[in-house]
Amino acid sequence: MQNVTNEPDEDAVARFVERFALIMVEAGVPRMPARVFGALLVAEEGKRTAGELAEQLSVSPAAISGAVRYLAQVGLVLRARDPGERRDHYEVTDDLWFEAYANRDKQLETWATLLADGAAAVGIDTKAGARLDESRKFFDFLRGEVPSMLQRWRDYQREHGSRVREVE
Repeated sequence: MQNVTNEPDEDAVARFVERFALIMVEAGVPRMPARVFGALLVAEEGKRTAGELAEQLSVSPAAISGAVRYLAQVGLVLRARDPGERRDHYEVTDDLWFEAYANRDKQLETWATLLADGAAAVGIDTKAGARLDESRKFFDFLRGEVPSMLQRWRDYQREHGSRVREVE
């Protein structure tokens, strides 16, 4: 049944967070970070303190600490503090997927360099070397494609009436 009020259906929100977390777990994200990420996505302002997250998810603050550390490390959440506040909060931006992909260039470059080193170590003319070199080529290809893909996303947003920040 569709919610026709402007108030969130707390049970439906909790079910969404858990379903979202399961999908993220299937994609390789640990369960607690996936739950925290889902909880942040449904937060109206996109942010919560560790205490608020612990209460919402009925877990310990220690579980939240490890989860947000993981999420910050992979670039899905930011740790911040509002002026005058004494507690940090964790937040997702409205453009989080764009930012996550836009900041992958250095990681892709690192992987490509490492794969090139691996291919050289085992010998480029070996089957293993060819496999490693093909992987390197894939990451080099992605590095070349991501900027134009992100620009196409911005163009799509403009065409469909979304708020758009310029590609950096």
